[in-house]
Amino acid sequence: MTNNNQITISTEGIKDGGMKSFKQDDDSIILITRDGDTFNAFDGKCTHAGADLGEGLRCGNRVICPWHHGTFDSTDGSLIEPVAMKGLTRYNVIIEGDNLIVDTANNLNERADNDKLSETHTIIVGGGGAGFMTANQLRHTGYGGKITLISADNTAPYNRPLLSKAFLAGQMDEGKLILGGSNWADRNNIELRLNQRVSEVLPNENAIIIKNNNGDDEKQSADFLVVATGAEPKIPPFKGADLKGVFTLRSMSDAKAIKQASQDKHVVIVGTGFIGMEAAAALSQAGEAASITVVGRSPRVMSNIVSESVSNTLIKMHEDNGVSFAFGANVADINGENGTNKVTGVTLTDGSKIKADVVILGTGVAPRTDLLEEVNDPDGVQVDNELQLRDGVYALGDIAKASNQMGRMRIEHWRVALQHGIVTAGAILNDDKVSSLEERIPFFWTAQYGKSLRYSGHAATPDKGILFGSPDDLDYIEYYFDDEGENTRASAASSLGRDKELIAFSELLRRGHAPTRAQINAGFDIIEQAHALSR
Repeated sequence: MTNNNQITISTEGIKDGGMKSFKQDDDSIILITRDGDTFNAFDGKCTHAGADLGEGLRCGNRVICPWHHGTFDSTDGSLIEPVAMKGLTRYNVIIEGDNLIVDTANNLNERADNDKLSETHTIIVGGGGAGFMTANQLRHTGYGGKITLISADNTAPYNRPLLSKAFLAGQMDEGKLILGGSNWADRNNIELRLNQRVSEVLPNENAIIIKNNNGDDEKQSADFLVVATGAEPKIPPFKGADLKGVFTLRSMSDAKAIKQASQDKHVVIVGTGFIGMEAAAALSQAGEAASITVVGRSPRVMSNIVSESVSNTLIKMHEDNGVSFAFGANVADINGENGTNKVTGVTLTDGSKIKADVVILGTGVAPRTDLLEEVNDPDGVQVDNELQLRDGVYALGDIAKASNQMGRMRIEHWRVALQHGIVTAGAILNDDKVSSLEERIPFFWTAQYGKSLRYSGHAATPDKGILFGSPDDLDYIEYYFDDEGENTRASAASSLGRDKELIAFSELLRRGHAPTRAQINAGFDIIEQAHALSR
């Protein structure tokens, strides 16, 4: 009798210390990793967005996704690095001569027994990426105590970065944004308290005060207190910023309101950072706005991230899709209709006027640190390498000024928030297998018109770089340096279409061996070097 769950794979071409993926007729992918005579088999699609992991890179025991750099252990498939939120399914393998028999019905994954710290209570304040990942990772790595997650949002934790991408473009339903899937909290025995606002954090008592809807205060104490309150949009002091039709884009309700308000309307987006550019691309792809105009003080877009040449490519991409730009001036006033409080237009500081029914302010965010004001630094909450503020009290995500391979900084990236959740869970469980913050680097991506620009590291400026390839052909990698020195190591890189090179750079940067300007100019083989250092 034929077993349809058994797949025969030849070992030819699977190098020692390497990996190879095999696509099946049913669109599934089997990933094989090899170390000497030991072979391991996994579901070869990244658990984040389904990328073929065989198109990524293996460096030592790290299997790295080509799209968003989710990273998995090559021996057991466990999650090492987000933005993936769970490990790979591992299958039983039998070696028969030069072939492998992979049994996809024999799943070798074992969920940890939830028997650690079972008499304790963890309270998490904030339902964003950092808060969600802390709770999720605790449950999936053996925490058996009570978990309470408190969120001021009216929706279970969701994938916030997709709001300005697929959701606003009408390409993804709300249900697909929910982190962990439907009923995540119930399935993981997590008490999820929505629409509840914490009015006070008492770090010395490991306690919080919740302001209930009836006005009463409720005090809750915990063995472990995790504060992950995120960031909120900055609203410049423009006259008319409070008019009907003026929006920021941070929450699910914001995105829904913008989608509804933009139909057949003239939209002006203020700000040329990645939120402004993603919103412009998404609304253009949705095809329901009458017009879209982006206002920016600089003649470049994403000017603190990418060079002028890459910026020009992005501008052309948007213009080819019907988006207009008004560069070189700021907003003076947002104009309204007398008696209705509705937006009618925007007046710029150069005196020009733009018709607008909808104005989206993509003017940055500020960390919500009010609850920790007494222990706050002007640029974020100072925490140690495990994101601990004091015994049992943690501050993470957008509010934390924390260490990484690049130094101490506060970073408002989704992947960093998820990293913080993993590290915090590891610290609570005293799990020495979890890499510290100092072994991690920042990474983010922006999706516009189906193209994904990826950025790894953190550079002081994008204007001292070395460019390879052609941004106009959507095929480039650019390395960024903080100064012009020949021996200065690259501190960041951005790329379109050169995934393996960016992964290799990220691995070298993570290990403290980023290439110097002189090495790159001399023809440095970055992929080979990443492999060599990982052996």
